[in-house]
Amino acid sequence: MTTPTILRLDDNFRWPGNRRVAVIFNIAYEAWSEGQAPGIGPMGNVLKAGVFDTNADSWASFGAVRGIHRLIGYANQRDIKVSVMTNGVLAQKYPESIKMLTDAGHEVINHSWGMDVIPAYFNEAEEIANLKKNHDILTSAGGVAPVGWISPRGTGSKISPRLLAQAGYLHHGDCNDDDRPYVIDYNGKKIVAIPLTMDVNDLPTTIRYGNAPRHMLEAFNDTFTAMLEREKVPLILDVTAHTHVFGRPSGAWVYDEIMKIVKENPDVWIATRQQIANYVLEKQV
Repeated sequence: MTTPTILRLDDNFRWPGNRRVAVIFNIAYEAWSEGQAPGIGPMGNVLKAGVFDTNADSWASFGAVRGIHRLIGYANQRDIKVSVMTNGVLAQKYPESIKMLTDAGHEVINHSWGMDVIPAYFNEAEEIANLKKNHDILTSAGGVAPVGWISPRGTGSKISPRLLAQAGYLHHGDCNDDDRPYVIDYNGKKIVAIPLTMDVNDLPTTIRYGNAPRHMLEAFNDTFTAMLEREKVPLILDVTAHTHVFGRPSGAWVYDEIMKIVKENPDVWIATRQQIANYVLEKQV
């Protein structure tokens, strides 16, 4: 197979309005396959092997029951369009929630069938089937075909970008090797890699490291200030909230405060991942 061509943004690249910094607001709307529960939960300690964790399952289910509505409500109030990573199992169980997202103009990103369905485990045929299955159900539920992909835990296979490009996808987020988007060209089939930056992400902040939700506001302020005041190159910054984590009142407040800060800064472009991909392809290809 021919090695793909990679085109990275140079230091002179600028976002619309000659802005250097773009901010993406992500919402991770996640669920697990039937009979599966998250490997982590609010209690922290893991049950014996083979025992279904009802606590973790109930905790994760909050995202579809309340969390998505709270976070999207805040985004709508701020008139900010977000990129929502969405599992196919949610489109099957709660199709009205997917339609709610597309009707409000938010981007729905294909996020595999469930958080336990990870492309790195698949062969090529299985990965193609999973992509198509989720693409079709998200399109049916929302009425808009997704053009972006992010694997559960950001872990695609080595061939995922090629398969996505061949399927007509515009962007993927299974990469952490840059703080700018870049174009991958597979013999004319192009896809934009948009790194899923972890600097401002509720899951590691509060679940893995045990910080209070407000800590993410501090992390955002430090990162945002550094990008605006200490850097001279084009950058993107992700702000990510999971519906079952920051979909609760204190976390949603932090997410809203960050949206408020960014919205008040005219030197920053707020964009969805699809808008980022379209702009990069327009300017770089």
